[in-house]
Amino acid sequence: MNLRKIEKSQLFKLKLFIFVILLLSMHVYNGNYANAITDESKKEVTTYITQIFKNRNKAILNGDLELIQSFYNMDTKYGTWAYEYEKKKMDYINNWAEKQGIKFTDIVPTLIIKRIRENNGNFSIYLLCSTEYKYIYMDQPKLENTSKIGTYHNLQLVSKDGSWVISKEWYKDPFANSLDLNNIKADSIKKYILLQKPRDLKFIDQRRINAVTYADKYCGAASDGLYKYKYNTIYRDYNPQGGDCANFASQILFEGGKFRKNSTWNSDKNGATKAWLNADSFKRYMIYSGRGSVIAYGSYDKVYKASYKLLPGDIVAYEKKNDITHISVVTGADSRGYSLVSCHNSDRSKVPWDLGWSDKNIRFWLISVHF
Repeated sequence: MNLRKIEKSQLFKLKLFIFVILLLSMHVYNGNYANAITDESKKEVTTYITQIFKNRNKAILNGDLELIQSFYNMDTKYGTWAYEYEKKKMDYINNWAEKQGIKFTDIVPTLIIKRIRENNGNFSIYLLCSTEYKYIYMDQPKLENTSKIGTYHNLQLVSKDGSWVISKEWYKDPFANSLDLNNIKADSIKKYILLQKPRDLKFIDQRRINAVTYADKYCGAASDGLYKYKYNTIYRDYNPQGGDCANFASQILFEGGKFRKNSTWNSDKNGATKAWLNADSFKRYMIYSGRGSVIAYGSYDKVYKASYKLLPGDIVAYEKKNDITHISVVTGADSRGYSLVSCHNSDRSKVPWDLGWSDKNIRFWLISVHF
């Protein structure tokens, strides 16, 4: 290759190098610009999205579909899907309340904004929502019950007609396993529930009380703000690997209930055994190790009467298609003695044990733990 060709080749490489550097610089600049957000904009978006959540919950209570729809960009498929999911959730909550003989009096969200990014006046938001559900039994209007459910939301706000609307929203909904209640004979169940009396749980075993205390502290997004909505950092969070419910139940029994670890049921810095971590294996271990015994098994209408035998520290396992998909721990009872549970994935604190689990294909294992 002659000198002239070498010079041309080097010049071309130099120009190509400069061009690539310019493109990268533009990408970095545009990326930083897209992600930058002023404190004033962050405050404004936080206030606005908090108001959307509050108003949406009020609309769910009042059955106001038109108001719920106004929060979404119905011109896009993702906005439409998000609206339709909220409508479905509203229908389920109302159906469950009818079955239970209760009325939801308030749904109060507490939002913790984790991240806000801006791009051309639109916003991508990641947040934690700790929602307090308040309800009364129709014949006990002065006795208010409280449950908390925690969710993590990814959503997008876009400008439309001088306002912001939700163009996309995703979160792991605790009501996702509840398609309908049409398969349940609600009238007979409601009649039975309304005949029940409060249960006095003050004199249960101290180990059960300690188990509840641990559950209250570390139930994540459903816990009290005093604990910063976090899990116990001593333990690995297995949600990214498929779920943390059995891990949390094992923690409750070990840390609170003081059950001893063994070669089958164990967790340490290197990981955890299947009996500790896997929902199906945990259920089998509790039964076949002698640490627990089955109170009842079957569909909701087969087991709901037996559920009043559950005590704090006992276990409810949820089976779908012959597989245990979830584990929760009993942590209390409401004003009609109805058992309440706490869990991870999705995070719940003292929530009615079947709320969010009313699909006709779900079977329940009610397990008494031998403290």
